[in-house]
Amino acid sequence: MKAILELHYLQNFAPSNLNRDDTGSPKDAFFGGTRRLRISSQSFKRAMRQDFAARDILEAEELGLRSKRLLFSEDPKERGLVNRLTQGHSPLDMEEARFRAEFALLMNGIAFVEVKDEEDNYVLDDTKSEALAFLGEYNLALLEKFLKSDSEEIQKASSVMREAREKLRRSKGYKGKIGETAAKEKLRKAIATALGNKKKELDNILDTKKAVDVALFGRMLADLPDKNADAAAQVAHPISTHALRERQYDFYTAVDDLKPTDNAGADMLGTVEFASATVYRYACIDLQKLLDNLQGDRELLEKGLRAFLYASIYAAPTGKQNTFAAHNLPALMVQVVRKDASPRNLANAFEKGVQAERGGGYLEPSAKALADEMKWQNGVFGDAGSSRFIARDGKHEVFGQEMESAAALIDATVAEAMQALEG
Repeated sequence: MKAILELHYLQNFAPSNLNRDDTGSPKDAFFGGTRRLRISSQSFKRAMRQDFAARDILEAEELGLRSKRLLFSEDPKERGLVNRLTQGHSPLDMEEARFRAEFALLMNGIAFVEVKDEEDNYVLDDTKSEALAFLGEYNLALLEKFLKSDSEEIQKASSVMREAREKLRRSKGYKGKIGETAAKEKLRKAIATALGNKKKELDNILDTKKAVDVALFGRMLADLPDKNADAAAQVAHPISTHALRERQYDFYTAVDDLKPTDNAGADMLGTVEFASATVYRYACIDLQKLLDNLQGDRELLEKGLRAFLYASIYAAPTGKQNTFAAHNLPALMVQVVRKDASPRNLANAFEKGVQAERGGGYLEPSAKALADEMKWQNGVFGDAGSSRFIARDGKHEVFGQEMESAAALIDATVAEAMQALEG
């Protein structure tokens, strides 16, 4: 039985530039033949992960750390593995910690590129992984305990990693990388041989899945696909429900407080592009997939759903917010739980961009268009599911049961989702 949780939100954003392209312009897309404001789904997922960490629902060890600096970080807040190994109980020296941490992370598909300092010495300060790596805090804590062991196998594996690096440093044309896929796989096999029976213990540590954000948004490791995590959540790019008819610019000036009184000109000037729109936001979660990703931990699943729903309402990208302060929360929130069904994005409600009502805005006609599309899809495809909503304007029966507050909506949706998983 496949259980799906869907979110359908309408959200007004006042003049803002929350998510910009490489030219500094608000991102856009063409849909239904007209240009629409677009906000990257990645920027929303980033904001949601930050909300997870700030909100008192999930513990730190129930979240992941995404960084190129999982090996070492000068910033103690980044909590690189070498930093952990050289601190706390039974600390290791820096050199030994480096090679233990590197072999353990390499076994999880995370390879690093080392660099030299001005004195031509290889240093940790700028050693980063080849790509952003996503690993659970829980896994990192277990790795710290594992690698601080004085077992002979771990020492041998560390020596294999050290000798491999030293050999590479002596080779012609070395640029800090271990090599391509075949070279990495050869080194992993040598490390596995050195680890012996400890290899299984390391695999268990790396396979333990307790990070909610990794379970929701997934993880891809090109070098070691069997360590990938398929995302349980899908987040669409929000698009405006109406056409953006023209680009808008803010011409700004700044005046030097200590300038001479006889100089009336500005000391800095420029332009920043912005837009305002009503956007449709859509996301869905495969509830069974999320439960599987969390290794059947229903208590953690419930906490994760609650955190996801709060973040879906309160989190937003932060681009240019010091300039625009567009802290606009959703005006329509529809949350749907359905069993044995496929996800349904309702963006086709806005294939023909809505028109602002005379003397009004886009929100109410957008809500009507969304309700019409939901009614049509429910009629054609069946299984309307259990639906609840909160609306600023445009209350429609098809949206289901009206709730009084965001907290009440979230509580009811989480309860419904957990019940749907029971079959």
